[in-house]
Amino acid sequence: MADSMRGVYTSLAKIRRTVFRDVARVAYEDDDGVYDELDDLPYKIISGDVATYRESVFLERAIVGERIRLAMGLPLQGGDRPAKISEGAAEAAKPETYYQPPLINIINFACNACAEEQYVVSNLCQGCLAHPCREVCPKGAISFVDKKAYIDQEKCIKCGRCRQVCPYTAIAHWERPCAAACGMNAIGSDDQGRATIDYDRCVSCGQCLVSCPFGAIADKSQIFQVIQAIRSGEEVIATVAPSFVGQFGGRGNVDKLREAFKKLGFAGVEEVAVGADLCAVQEAGYFLDEVPDKIPFMATSCCPAWSVMAKMEFPEHAECVSMALTPMVLTARLIREHHPKAKIVFVGPCAAKKLEAQRKSVKSEVDFVLTFEEMAGMMEARGIEYTKLKGDGSTDFDVASQDGRGFAVAGGVAKAVVDAIHKDHPDLEVKVEAAEGLDNCRKMMKQAVKGKFDGYLLEGMACPGGCVAGAGTIQAVSKSAAQVRAYAKKSPHKLATENMYNTYLDVLEREADGQRRRDAVAETAEALKPDPEASSSEA
Repeated sequence: MADSMRGVYTSLAKIRRTVFRDVARVAYEDDDGVYDELDDLPYKIISGDVATYRESVFLERAIVGERIRLAMGLPLQGGDRPAKISEGAAEAAKPETYYQPPLINIINFACNACAEEQYVVSNLCQGCLAHPCREVCPKGAISFVDKKAYIDQEKCIKCGRCRQVCPYTAIAHWERPCAAACGMNAIGSDDQGRATIDYDRCVSCGQCLVSCPFGAIADKSQIFQVIQAIRSGEEVIATVAPSFVGQFGGRGNVDKLREAFKKLGFAGVEEVAVGADLCAVQEAGYFLDEVPDKIPFMATSCCPAWSVMAKMEFPEHAECVSMALTPMVLTARLIREHHPKAKIVFVGPCAAKKLEAQRKSVKSEVDFVLTFEEMAGMMEARGIEYTKLKGDGSTDFDVASQDGRGFAVAGGVAKAVVDAIHKDHPDLEVKVEAAEGLDNCRKMMKQAVKGKFDGYLLEGMACPGGCVAGAGTIQAVSKSAAQVRAYAKKSPHKLATENMYNTYLDVLEREADGQRRRDAVAETAEALKPDPEASSSEA
């Protein structure tokens, strides 16, 4: 569902981006800090008195109101008491407001209460003589009523054999879209049949929020806080993830990107692929040093949702997850060396990065995280058409390697690490196993702990397709992947080892002691996850 909806400008996408745009506009333009306009926004976004999307225009506006609050980093209000959207808006300028859990939220009255997984006989059933569906059912859950197949849901174990053998494809497999997209099995139901999130399991990958066709799931944004930092006169520097290519309409267009960010008020913009190069070199070093003498295999660490899942579900093998800092963190630390007082904003495809920036065990140096979609809303608020800007004619960031830029696409991380290993060890065979989507990542880890992948480098990506399929992306995954690969080829450096900033890794190691490195690998899901008590009270 997530892949099929991505890149299609649906009415839901329109509402989502309109909310980001209008919240950004209010943040840029409201000089007195009262934000009274917030209470009027639902009436501007959903005009008239006739419902367009739901059964009631009042329900539509209530949903938009909740999305506005989340876009400001504020908690949901719910529908059980009278409240203004602007309630607490003055507090939204404070970064700690955003950090109140949970990050991923379900707007209860927007949920369609979709049926949980089940196999259902449709009206295509012909009541055929062979009855293969009944014959293959291992639990005797299928009978015939009025000459049509009938499935007893209490007996059904959802094996799907009936669907496989039906000659008329008359048996449908129904799944709640958000639950189907959740690789952590964290989506359940309340007593009204509405979706709920088990925050003890959720790793904030965001696949549920881009899979819900009713717009009932949304994450908090830091648009408001970023703009407040810009307006206060602070030096605010943006770092863009390797998957930025094509997300705003262009194909790299680095000069236009710089100009767009400058118009938004940013003091500068840097490429996170620089940090990807450093990460690849770090992981290559750790792999050579530790596999197989110290650990049986090594898993990549750049995807926070995947690494948290691996540590959460396989704690006895937590040390097998790479100790390398992520590209986002390495880039931020590099910037911090030269701009110690700057506010650093990571702009990327990922909801889970919002939680990574908050983690306690390893300081990220990242002050704010925005998704590409949120950044597009900021551009629209300022009337910036990215592809129509003049730019300065430069075509490249001129720093990161092809391999570093390739981190954004599934398989790219492992390739960069292997290439870095082969730089000095060309004859060393490095076996690689990769998985996309948390379900497949879990299967890969299960096989690894059983010894199937001893000596291997494992690449895990929570989003199918890699970072180009993150919850905060705008365009179709296949198109984005192609554009990322094309942009990567423009770099004059092929390998991560050719990055001029690799000497910075030596600085990191000299400054760090053994405990810091152990802290990085021992970081558990608890360090990234919100307080369960706060989560349950707000959910």
